[in-house]
Amino acid sequence: MHVGINAHLLSFAASYRGAGISRYIRSLISHLRQSGNGQYTVFLGDPNFPQEFSPNTSFHLNISRLPTVNPMVRILWEQLLLPVELASSDIDILHSMGYVQPVACLRRSIVTVHDLSFVLFPEMFNRLNRLYLTMLTRLSVRRANRVIAVSENTKRDLTRLFGVASEKIDVVYHGVEERFCPATGAELAAFRLDRNLPERYILFIGTLEPRKNVHTLIKAFAKVRKAGLPHKLVIGGAKGWLWSEIFSMVSEMGLEREVIFPGYISLENEPLWYNGADLFVYPSLYEGFGFPLLEAMACGTPVVTSNSSSLPEVVGEAGLLVDPSSGDDLAEAMLTVLTDRALSDDMKKKGLERARSFSWAEAAGKTAQIYQSCLSAR
Repeated sequence: MHVGINAHLLSFAASYRGAGISRYIRSLISHLRQSGNGQYTVFLGDPNFPQEFSPNTSFHLNISRLPTVNPMVRILWEQLLLPVELASSDIDILHSMGYVQPVACLRRSIVTVHDLSFVLFPEMFNRLNRLYLTMLTRLSVRRANRVIAVSENTKRDLTRLFGVASEKIDVVYHGVEERFCPATGAELAAFRLDRNLPERYILFIGTLEPRKNVHTLIKAFAKVRKAGLPHKLVIGGAKGWLWSEIFSMVSEMGLEREVIFPGYISLENEPLWYNGADLFVYPSLYEGFGFPLLEAMACGTPVVTSNSSSLPEVVGEAGLLVDPSSGDDLAEAMLTVLTDRALSDDMKKKGLERARSFSWAEAAGKTAQIYQSCLSAR
């Protein structure tokens, strides 16, 4: 079995491009490489790959000379050059890890769909990007032999919005990396000192964009401060789009000294940011999965999140779920966790247990099984 993987959405850059889908691609490929099941050719656009991507006898890299970090260049490569590469190779299956496969794909194929936010929240995307994703994703999932959804919610959306047969879709959850775990007191003390962090803080990590609903979080935090709690709010993450309103809102509400913006948080330091927080809050309006929730729980940090899309699937009974449109409900949930020590301790325990049920090794194993079933199907 020789699998080709389109990983041109993978970025190793310290920016929002290295979050979300890129994290999925990197972690899954890394564990597929370790599994030793079959041959893999990974099509990359970023030549600055880490040690974990080093080629070996069963793992090969095909790095484009084109600057596919540019979306238009990537689309041209994907639709025009990738089919040529496939035609001259012995690849049996193409796995497109980010929504779209070549229209002229003459190999058996699998497509991973992370969410359908571009259909459900069209106003949050520029017109050309939205139209391309909508048309090509719809076409790709119809032509692919199998479709991988990263949550049951995404599977339901694919069936409801694109008419994909349920039996054609396999759900493969994300995993959590082992480095996300509780830290020692000494580690945290050194980290706080180095970053000049307050002793008590509430944390959000995510790309700064409208769908993450940071505006509601800021409003809820203002109510928490009025209740007399000493916590600061740390909003970590790279700037995506339409982010300037977030900073303006903090200024208008007079919260400049209470809200901390550390910018992009490096992969190496993420576990310590989670460990140092008393509470992780993720009020996103819609997610295909929700990486940060899983990582926070793995670090033993209580979580409050939205009761919408896939987020309840991730937290199970370990976190508190609220209506993401209600700043009052969000503030009440935050205050409840921060003032009830017994509840907070119970949430930490349940979160650690919940996080252990998500594994990248298991995700890679399930994905390899889908490759086998795709290859053996008539």
